Amino acid sequence: MENAGSALPVTGERTVPGLALEEYWFARHEAAYRWIAGRVRGLRLVVDAGAGEGYGAAMLGPALALEYDGDVCRHIRTRYPHLAVVRANLASMPLRTQSVDAIACCQVVEHLWDLAGFLGDCRRALRPGGELIVTTPQRITFSPGLGRREKPVNPFHVEEFDGEQLHDLLVAAGFDDVDMRGIHHGSRIAGWEASRGSLVAAQVEAATAGTWPDDVRSFVATVTAEDFDVDQAAMAPDSHRIANAQDLLAIATAA
Repeated sequence: MENAGSALPVTGERTVPGLALEEYWFARHEAAYRWIAGRVRGLRLVVDAGAGEGYGAAMLGPALALEYDGDVCRHIRTRYPHLAVVRANLASMPLRTQSVDAIACCQVVEHLWDLAGFLGDCRRALRPGGELIVTTPQRITFSPGLGRREKPVNPFHVEEFDGEQLHDLLVAAGFDDVDMRGIHHGSRIAGWEASRGSLVAAQVEAATAGTWPDDVRSFVATVTAEDFDVDQAAMAPDSHRIANAQDLLAIATAA
């Protein structure tokens, strides 16, 4: 299957624009990138680590896009010709020490086998005061019942995290100042879920069965970035609100 909007094969590993049945996931990613774009605006060098299709890097000002898949790198160069793209293994990024103002890493850390190596390399590459901004699915809401360090059902995920885990991983990588927030369903999605149950669970069930109920299909196609809320202030990583977020958002500052 190919997405006409992005001309990339739809594998389930990455989110791409232009697919009605994946609009919820794309909008959830877009909401994070919009928030990050506002935070990094005006910085000299911003890196999107694990850029995927490239739409996020294009939103960031633009950013330097790092991507491991050679075919995807070629796609980015064609679709977003204004972006600088480098094929790179995220465990050893081709970035000079203390040269980067901010690194965005959206929905990537759950895919990495050497996460400690990646976080340590981010710390090395960031200038003093630079920020690593990470988003990742909140394990407690994304995979209810899955315990820490258990293998996720999603075949593309190595591990999924809760707020305390992500916070502690960033501290262990040498980031002293870690600001934890969440990305949540806004009022329109919450209203739909009040009478029908979890929208995420409904999509997983539909995708697994290969049959989409009309109400799920029609609602998903209308979801936009405005249907998600980002916490405006930092919270304790073990707080109730962080535990109920759809995605974790962490801002780790290099000393």
